Amino acid sequence: MSSSNRTGSSPLTFILTGIPGVLVSSYWMALPLCCLYLLMLLGNCTLLWMIKTDPSLHAPMYYFLSMLAVADLGLSLSTLPTMLAIFWFESTSLRFEACIVQMYFIHSFSAIESGVLVAMAFDRFVAICYPLRYTSVLTSSLIMKAAGVIFMRGICVVLPVAVLIKKMPFCRSRVLSHSFCLHQDMLRLVCGDVKVNSLYGLTAVILTKGLDSLSILLSYTMIIRTILSIVSQETQAKAFSTCISHL
Repeated sequence: MSSSNRTGSSPLTFILTGIPGVLVSSYWMALPLCCLYLLMLLGNCTLLWMIKTDPSLHAPMYYFLSMLAVADLGLSLSTLPTMLAIFWFESTSLRFEACIVQMYFIHSFSAIESGVLVAMAFDRFVAICYPLRYTSVLTSSLIMKAAGVIFMRGICVVLPVAVLIKKMPFCRSRVLSHSFCLHQDMLRLVCGDVKVNSLYGLTAVILTKGLDSLSILLSYTMIIRTILSIVSQETQAKAFSTCISHL
């Protein structure tokens, strides 16, 4: 790390912020947060266990649902350490390297989660718009390839963000606005030129969240058009029910 990222001989640290208006030592806030994290862990792990052990759930829709559960676990566990450290132990300082690692995992799992939602939307699109071709299109090979692309995209697209910000000098206030590290929050504390970082960050968001949101919107627009074109109300209700798990 460059000397501009240090204060004297001390390692660079950031100060995390709890929820605005809530005292850091508020145990009444820490307990509900802890319960929510436990509920998240229990719910997602139970879902993964059910899909793995029940042969009737070995279908594309549930495979994508299991991928979403893994992404949700990763995203939640990325924020868990600092959130609980702040409210349980009043520990608000975090080393620069640890902050970058947390930032990387938060944004990576967020991009992965977004990609899985696109895959789920495509799954429902094929199931409703082309039901006779569903099994031939959504093969195990295609699902594995899609999963690999989704996870690799999330891992690779965020890596330059972490590399670029690691080289930046921090000489302003080290107080972050959240209980965990985010790229845009860290970037505002940099005292150097952040044009490259900002441009790449914006491009990464557009190529992930932006395109993913557009793809999901397009998929569900076509799904709704197909459902509304069905004459039978019973068939319409059945088609709508297949999207409930996604919603």
